[in-house]
Amino acid sequence: MNKSIYKKHLDRLQTELAHLQESVQLSGQKIVVIFEGRDAAGKGGVIKTITAKLNPRIVRIVALGKPTERETTQWYFQRYVAHLPAAGEIVLFDRSWYNRAGVEKVMGFCTEKEYQEFLNTCPSFEETLIESGITLIKYWFSVSDEEQEKRFNKRLTDPVKRWKFSNMDLASRSKWVEYSQAKDAMFAHTDTDKSPWFVVDADDKKAARLNCIDHLLSKIDYQPITHPKITLPEIDRKDYQRPPHNHQRHIPQKFA
Repeated sequence: MNKSIYKKHLDRLQTELAHLQESVQLSGQKIVVIFEGRDAAGKGGVIKTITAKLNPRIVRIVALGKPTERETTQWYFQRYVAHLPAAGEIVLFDRSWYNRAGVEKVMGFCTEKEYQEFLNTCPSFEETLIESGITLIKYWFSVSDEEQEKRFNKRLTDPVKRWKFSNMDLASRSKWVEYSQAKDAMFAHTDTDKSPWFVVDADDKKAARLNCIDHLLSKIDYQPITHPKITLPEIDRKDYQRPPHNHQRHIPQKFA
């Protein structure tokens, strides 16, 4: 997608996201958005684009690491429940409880019994969230094999992206079929009328970001907030004088 066209559409969508944020805060809505998909499919880029202009106190990103020893003894959904939104908050899960249906299943980090229990109970868990007043939206980012390969190779050579490449990415390459089968099984059990999956075609990163944000805005009821006009008060500077410049430790002006 042309960069100038992308920027034009993005500016409009980010303005709408700001309206959404304010509306959610005032109305007390509770929003959960799940981002899942193939490695290097662009989930992180979309999440960063959504949150770039928003208030982190209202819109939070949750990206959990592997569970602690204590967490492995808890009810599986417990550590995710702790991060659910209160009234007036939006939570974006950069991977979520669906780890059990993907990486944990494929890499053998859970038992077959635990996996089957997840598939059977996840729809009712999500239905409970929805009935409690949470708006739940789930996105799956789909990327072609060729595009994924290109992005992996770029991560290997770009120092600012190298951190994105993990040992798990390497292991997942040899289990491509297993991951595909796990995704199909996950959709078969958890793509429900009450809690559907929405697939984002992500070979074109810019288009994927715009399409995902536009769809997200369409799934949440919000209205732009009309703000009263604000007049900045004059600053009364009497009886105050800044300390001399050389009395403070200033950083070097290398880029002046």
